[in-house]
Amino acid sequence: MSSTEAPAAAPTRQQNRIDTEARIVAAARSLLLNQGEVTLRAVARELGMTAPALYRYAASHEDLVRIVAIAIDADVAKRVSAAADQQPADDPAARLIAAAVAFRAWALDNRKEFGLVFTNVDVDCIDNLDAASCGMTFSALLFALWEERRFPIPRLDELDPGLAEILRDPMVPADLSGVPDEMRGLVWLLERSWSRLYGTVTLEVFRHIDPRIVEQAHLFRAMIEDQATPLGLGDELPRVRALLDELL
Repeated sequence: MSSTEAPAAAPTRQQNRIDTEARIVAAARSLLLNQGEVTLRAVARELGMTAPALYRYAASHEDLVRIVAIAIDADVAKRVSAAADQQPADDPAARLIAAAVAFRAWALDNRKEFGLVFTNVDVDCIDNLDAASCGMTFSALLFALWEERRFPIPRLDELDPGLAEILRDPMVPADLSGVPDEMRGLVWLLERSWSRLYGTVTLEVFRHIDPRIVEQAHLFRAMIEDQATPLGLGDELPRVRALLDELL
């Protein structure tokens, strides 16, 4: 190095922590795939760390699993977003359907990771999620569809008073900054749509339904078609079906 060249900046403490956390997540995911479970001791051994050193990043097994689950969810969100981006930017219906198909495909191909996320990423960790989470991704896609279709949404005074109160300040992974009080019924549609997608995929992943139905995607197709009319796509069922044939 010449005398005029400045030495490379040393990694910051924050960057070192980020790098170590990434290694912890990678080791935990490998253990989950190969051994079916994740423990603090096993992760520490994989990384050549002592257990006390690992505790600086994950104070308990529950913390470790939550960190890994959130990281997996973020990776899946990227995959889902990439699938949506394969569809035209001005076709929010196709983007939402493509995202749903990609989510299902990942879940069926990665049952152990899906199970980890399913049991550990919940509303209690919403503050730890960002725009790169599945919940945030799907809510943005649904809101974009509403912006184009303006399908009917329930008014709060039409709903149970208790539900209406919840929807005014919901625990939901979504950017609600542009959703005024009179439109909070849209959040209820989001919750119901997400429950149908997640519920259907969960039944398929955990093999609680005839495997032939899963293999041929009958339940998944029916779930998408059932949501077509509430989401303003009732008159486009032929196109929806054709798109599912193409993507599945």
